[in-house]
Formats: sequence, structure tokens, C-alpha cells
Amino acid sequence: MISLKTVFATLMLCLTSSVALAQDKPNIVLVFMDNFGWGEPGFNGGGIIRGAATPRLDQIAAEGLRLTNFNVEVQCTPSRSALMTGRYAIRSGNGTVPLGEGVYGLVQWEVTMAEMLSDVGYATGMFGKWHLGRTKGRFPTDQGFDEWYGIPNSTDESTYSSLPGFAESGVAETYVMEGRKGSAPRKVRPYRIEYRPLIDRDLTDRAISFMKRQASSDKPFFVYLPYTATHFPTMPHPEFEGKSGNGLWGDLLMQIDSYVGELLDTVDDLGIAKETIFIFTADNGPESLSSGETSLTVETAIHGSAGPWRSTLFSGYEGALRVPFAVRWPGKIKAGRESDEIVHAMDLFPTLARIAGGKVPDDRVIDGIEMSEFLLGKRSKSGREGFVVYMGNDVFGIKWRNWKLHFKEQKGWNGVLREYTMPRIYNLMNDPRENDNVLFPHTWLPKAALGLLTEHVASLRKYPPITAGALDPYKPPKYP
Repeated sequence: MISLKTVFATLMLCLTSSVALAQDKPNIVLVFMDNFGWGEPGFNGGGIIRGAATPRLDQIAAEGLRLTNFNVEVQCTPSRSALMTGRYAIRSGNGTVPLGEGVYGLVQWEVTMAEMLSDVGYATGMFGKWHLGRTKGRFPTDQGFDEWYGIPNSTDESTYSSLPGFAESGVAETYVMEGRKGSAPRKVRPYRIEYRPLIDRDLTDRAISFMKRQASSDKPFFVYLPYTATHFPTMPHPEFEGKSGNGLWGDLLMQIDSYVGELLDTVDDLGIAKETIFIFTADNGPESLSSGETSLTVETAIHGSAGPWRSTLFSGYEGALRVPFAVRWPGKIKAGRESDEIVHAMDLFPTLARIAGGKVPDDRVIDGIEMSEFLLGKRSKSGREGFVVYMGNDVFGIKWRNWKLHFKEQKGWNGVLREYTMPRIYNLMNDPRENDNVLFPHTWLPKAALGLLTEHVASLRKYPPITAGALDPYKPPKYP
């Protein structure tokens, strides 16, 4: 006869086993800023010198891992493509920001981070800027997200509906949209200038609501929160306007820090901090728009900070490539760690897949490197020595260890393009501003670094990239 004690022990074992099983798949919160430079947060030396302290952003770094050499692609759409697919954006046909009104974005053949996590039981919610498709079949809820609220394209589109000539242009107005997996998203409201300063408040509220709803279920969750800040125009919420005393940029920095703090507090208050990976990063380096380049006021002009690094987005310099990165996972990631190892946004796909028990597709090239042991402090090296530097669909250079090779250079989004017959070489440790070409006497550098590019070009020949604007259903060619 089975004793009551045995039954009770067995029941407790089952309960604790199910809890342990659930905790094997941590929740993931990924905050993804828009055009937010390396030098903005306090944990990278910004904060108060940029107009406002960032204690909550700094908390993530203090309680987890800060990466000083986290890299992205140098435009919005390519960065988001690389993040979502674990592949260079050239492969998905999203190497450049779309300027026309045609079809663009991810074909449904691509497997996104949201799809990978959804396949292993995650609830997936996205709140913010997509920029990977704006037509039927190309929205976030077509690519693995259970729910989405936000904008399909870029936030500068909020400005032009009120400009002279737009009404007669024939260009469709941009809308804020809301959607659920399995149905077409609906238009919620026009995305006009009056909603520009308000949208990130709504994105935060919806992300918090999603976390609260999912925390009461038995499913792990993935929150992707690509804010519209700090993309042009610089317009903080009315609650923060004037609050820093240091202008609109300081106000906006206070807002970002406060909203991220609310997200952290929600995770802590729900009692799920130890089961939640919380990541704060950005899509590319800062903008730099003078008042002469915009019809708006001087106060809305943007001069973001890349810290010690040179230039802004739309260049191959470190200021475009390096962005802030901090990740917290109490009990798993040691507090106060920092590393200057090279990591790329496309590495997050295979790394999170390994941690969450997800599957990395084996029928295509995955450029991301799985580095979960590095993230968790079990090894000191990331496993990445470098990567190919793209600006749009053009190879601008190679980043290798502490060196950069530049074949082309451009100061910024409206800079003059220079092409070289011999690569320019910079030592990033001695010359973070990438001013001094040291090809001579370091002619050994191309011999050491060009293997990365040779291997990459060979893979593009063997597995040709998807053509920009390719339609669904997409079927890859049969490769040799």
C-alpha cells in the first residue's frame, strides 16, 4: 500500500520538475533603440554629460554584462534584418533602407527570432518600429509575433503628412497599426507629428501589459520593444518636456531611462527577474542633423553621441557600428562584468536559440555565432574575430580584432564617398577616431583579415542573396 507520505513526495517532485522545466526557457526582453549612439548612456560615459543621468540603464550594466564592442549594421532596416535572422542583411535582400513605395522586407521563407522562439513555446509580442515590410504578408505578425502594436516603417514619416505638397503627392499616409497572428493588422490612427512624442509611452504600456499577462501563464515570453526614440524628430513626451533643464535631448534621455526603469520594475515586481534575460541595445549609431538640414526648429535637430568613436549612421566607422549593449540575467550572468570582445547583433539569434532550446535553421547560411558560454561567463572569448562591414549593399571594409580595413569611406548619410585603390588601415586601440592610416608598415593586416571577406564572398556565390523586393512565396534555388 502506498503511503500518504510517498504520494505527497511524488506530487512535490512533479510540481518542482514542471517549474524547473519552465525555467529552462527564460523570458527574454529585448529593448532596441533607434539611432542611439554608443556614448549616450551613463554606463558608457554619457548620461549627465548628455543632459540627464541614466540610473536605470546603468543598473542593467551594473547588475549584468556590459559589452563595449557590440556591433550592428549601419542602417535601420539592415540592422533589424540581421538581428531577426542571424544573417547579414545582404542575404535577405534588406541591405538598404527602402526609399520607394514598392514591396520590401523579409520574405516568409526567412526564419525570424520570433518564429524560432514561438516554435519552442514562447509567447511573442512586439511593440514598436518594424521596418522590415509594410505590405500584406510582411508584417511582424506574419513573421512569428503573436501580437504587434507600432509602425511598419520609420518614425520620420510622422513629420511629412503636414508638409506642403504631401497631400497632392499620391504617397500613402503612414499609420500606427495593431495586429494578431493569423489575421491582417488594422490601422489604428494616422502617424502624424502630434502622436510622435506620445507613441513610446503607449509602446511601454503595452509591453508591460503583455509581460503581466504572460507571467500568469505557464509560457515563457519574448518581448521585442524597438522604440522610436531617438530617431528624428527629437520630441519627448509632454511629461518629460523641460524636465531635465538641459533641452529636449536631455528630456528624451530622461524619458528613455524612465521607461526602461518601468520595464525593469515590472520584471522585478512579477518575481521573474531570475527567469528573465533583459537586453538593452540599439540598431545603429547616432544621427547628426543640423538645423540647416531640416525644416523643423533648431531644438529638434539631432547631434547624437558615439562617444570616442568616429561618425554617425550611414558610414563604415565605429560610430555607426558600435552601439550600447547591456544584459541582465540574475544568477546566470555575473553582475558588473564587462568585455571588449567583438559581438554582432546577428549573434543574438543562435545564442538565444541555444539558451531557449530553439532550432537554428540548417538549410541556409547563418552568419551569427553561438556564444552562450561567453554570455554566461564560462569563457572569456566571444569566438568572433571580426566581420564584413557593409554600408547598404556595398562592402566598405573589414573589422578584424582591434583593426579596421576601409575600402570605401563616407563621413555620414550625406557625406562624400571615397574609394581607395589600397585599403586604409586603422588601429582602433591607438586611434579610435580612425584618422591615421597605418597600412605602412602594417601591410600584413590585409593578409590576416582578408580571409574573412574571401570566405564571405564565396558563400554569396554559392548561396546567392535574395533579391530586394522579392515576392512571396519565395523558394530558394537548389544550391550545389
